[in-house]
Order: sequence, then C-alpha cells, then structure tokens
Amino acid sequence: MFLNLKNQPVDKIMQVMAKFRADPRPNKIDLGVGVYKNALGVTPVMRAIKQAEHKLWEEQETKAYVGLVGDPAYADAMIKLVLGDAVARENIGAAATPGGTGAVRQAFEMIKMATPEARVFVSNPTWPNHISILDYVGLECVQYRYFDAETRSVDFDGMMADLDGLRAGDIVLLHGCCHNPTGANLTLEQFGAVIEVMNAKGAIPMVDIAYQGFGDGLEEDAAATRLVASSVPECLIAASCSKNFGIYRERTGLLMCVSQDAAKTPLTQENLAFLNRQNYSFPPDHGARLVSMILNDDALKAEWMSELEEVRLGMLGLREQLAGELARLTNSDRFNFLREHRGMFSLLGTGPDMVELMREKNGIYMIPDSRMNIAGLNKETVPLLAKAIVEAGI
Repeated sequence: MFLNLKNQPVDKIMQVMAKFRADPRPNKIDLGVGVYKNALGVTPVMRAIKQAEHKLWEEQETKAYVGLVGDPAYADAMIKLVLGDAVARENIGAAATPGGTGAVRQAFEMIKMATPEARVFVSNPTWPNHISILDYVGLECVQYRYFDAETRSVDFDGMMADLDGLRAGDIVLLHGCCHNPTGANLTLEQFGAVIEVMNAKGAIPMVDIAYQGFGDGLEEDAAATRLVASSVPECLIAASCSKNFGIYRERTGLLMCVSQDAAKTPLTQENLAFLNRQNYSFPPDHGARLVSMILNDDALKAEWMSELEEVRLGMLGLREQLAGELARLTNSDRFNFLREHRGMFSLLGTGPDMVELMREKNGIYMIPDSRMNIAGLNKETVPLLAKAIVEAGI
C-alpha cells in the first residue's frame, strides 16, 4: 500500500524554516515563519493566558469531553468578539475547530457537502493552504486579481473585473483583515462594492479572519467582517485565536455559519456537529477554555487587550522604521506601502531570484514570493534588512 503513495509538494514555508535552522551565520534574520515574535525573537505566552491557565489549573476538575462543537461559552465569546452586535446570536451556527486551519477546512467541507458544484474564488495571492485544501477536498478554485506588484497595493479594478464572472452559488473567500501574504487590505468602501457584486450574482462570501487586533485594533479589524455578515443572506466565517491570543500550539479556532433567516440555524448547527464528528469528533478545549475565560473576565480581558495593543503598535513601529530607513537609503517614497500595509506580513513585490540573493548574501530568509514577517524584525535588524533590499536592487 505505502509504495502507492506519491511524494507531496514541499511546503515553501517549512523549507525556508529548515534552511534557516541549518544556516550557521549568527546574524541571520528569519522573516519567513508565520508567527509573532517579540524584539528578543521569542513568541511569548501572553500575560492574560498565563493568569487564565493558573486559574484553570486550580479550578478544573475534569478532562472529559465537552461536546462535538465545543463549549458554548467559547462560541458565544468569540462570536461577540468577531461580530459584535452585527448579527443576532440566533442567526449563527458555530463550532470550535483545531485552529483557524481547522475552521477553513470545515468550511470547505460544508461547501462541498451543500453545493459540490460551487467554485471558490480566492485572491491572487492568498495563504497557500487555502488552495491546497481546496484541491484536496475537490472544490474548484478560481483566482481573482488582488495585488498590484508595481504599487504594492490592492488591484481593486482587476478584482472587481474578475468577480464579475461569479455565478449563483459560487463562494468568494475574503480576508477579514491583515491580508496574508500581502498586507494590503480593502477599504470598507471597497468591501461594500464587493458585497454588492456578490449579492447581485447570488454568490456567498467566506471570511477568513486570523489576525484580528494585529492591524488597526480589535474593533477596526472586525469592521469588514461585520459589514459582510450583516449585508448578505448567508456567509461563512473562519476565525483563529492563534495570533491574537498567542496560543498557536493549542489549535483554537471557530467556524461560524451566518444566515439572515434564523430558522436555518438548527440545520447548520446540526451539520457542523456532523462534520466535527467525521473529522475529529471533539475539538480541542484547552485553548478555547482560556479564551472564553479571558473574554468573560473584565480584568483578564483588559490585560489581554493591553498586551495585544502593545504587539500591534510594536509592529506598526517596525513598519515606520523600515519605511523610513528605505526612504533615507533610496531618497524616494517608493517603500511607503510598508507604512500602509497592516498585520504581520508585507509582500515586497519582487521575485524568487532577489529573495535568494538576500538569503545567500545577507542571511535574510523570507518566502520565495517575497512575503516577509514584519514581526521577525527588531530595531537593530531593520537597518540590515533595508540595506539588503537596496543592495539587491528591489
């Protein structure tokens, strides 16, 4: 049996990580991995998480299963965080998942089960796992233009032209905030125009929101998702707690199915439970428990929000510093897009050859498509990166 298996495509992010670990140079810089790091290069356990874990350790009396869709208190807290009052709770089915990736996978499974003929429109570029999972579950993937490599901003005209090809029942996958990998985001006005097209065509949006709080703030980063959810007949929302709560290895996500018709909620909830049962039965609870504890405790929530804001402002500061250093070195403003991008990532808009040149010459590691993790920098390494970018001729 095993001889019939085929070699799988190499994950580019994992490949970059392996090369970085093998590089003996002491001044190498890792801008490839997709996790937040502080100025010391550490992905810290957030203060509120530590406090919640200590409280949980003292109070928890069982590790028995919670339920097929997870703890209802977690779903309620996350729905409030992501959607606020945009949609009534009775209009939302929800299931806890193993991370945001689990939520994306279950959303695709839901689409496949309900409308197997649907095409899923994704931005070009998008998070590579979107396309990989779509291919694996057997859904047709259609890319729409999104990023202008010249301006390093959203190619909105191209995007709208491509979305004009939507058919009724098609799915449009949107990034709720902090677009991965580009860092370039739609404005609320542009989201409104996309919503108009989807409604006119009978297409259904799916929002992947993995970085709430990393861009312009918790409420600001949720604004587009809330606008979508309140403006369309139905939508899917995949949310992740990996980044904004710093609990990557706890695998904590949530899939939401939103309908303006509350009568559909029992059916979607039943199918969410079914899908969980088929894939992994019961979702992980530890991270979800910590999140619900924090969001339902005023003191813990305030502590979490404070640290999250420190993280957000730190990344914005690095963006400002890098853009300023590049402006000084080039005597131009062509890198101002770094100030405008939001989240952990920015796409430099150059090719694999330039990326490889910076790796060989300067020990700077990023994904071959030139996605770089801003959080992999600190005040001392920003000038080194800026110098490498200029020397490479980007």
